[in-house]
Amino acid sequence: MLHALKAIYRNGAFVLQTPCNLPEGAQVELLIQSPQVVSPPISDSEIKQRFLKSVVERMQQNPIPLNAPRFTREMLHERR
Repeated sequence: MLHALKAIYRNGAFVLQTPCNLPEGAQVELLIQSPQVVSPPISDSEIKQRFLKSVVERMQQNPIPLNAPRFTREMLHERR
């Protein structure tokens, strides 16, 4: 059975943010979802320019197909 629970990692333990009815000693599997994408720390402006250029080139080489499925509003928002 699959249940989605929200938790915050604090002081070496996962603190649940949503209620759950698991029995004591129940074994669970955690899937970690990163809350954000961290950009690489590039301080040299020339290296940053090359990096951004390569990102744009890769995006142009792999365009989103015109027949790609569209996301619905529900898909773009968290469900609770």
